[in-house]
Amino acid sequence: MTQKSKPKGKSKRGYKPDHHRRDRAIAAAGLIGAVAAGIGAALKFGWFDRYFPADDAEHAAPDLAADAPTPGTTRAPEAFRPDPTAPVPESERESLRPATGPAPTLAATRGEMANQTGAAN
Repeated sequence: MTQKSKPKGKSKRGYKPDHHRRDRAIAAAGLIGAVAAGIGAALKFGWFDRYFPADDAEHAAPDLAADAPTPGTTRAPEAFRPDPTAPVPESERESLRPATGPAPTLAATRGEMANQTGAAN
């Protein structure tokens, strides 16, 4: 019983399908999608905010502008400067109180274990 072998190089239909146009279209769609996702992420994270300045500021501070010849040499407009002699309202006093307590540190206090490594843990 011998079986006939199929001729090599020929498919069932007699031709090899050409997918070059389809492959290029899929690659182009993927590239466009990746670029659109990148632009969307950049807009979401605010990477383009410097190119779209917001004009909703109440007062300009020309003495703090980055393009000033020597920043901080000219005074800001009167409306921008806070009054240092104004009384502090009772509702804001607690938030302006200085912090009292130990300063945070990376070193552990004396006698404290740096880590808990043992059989019980």
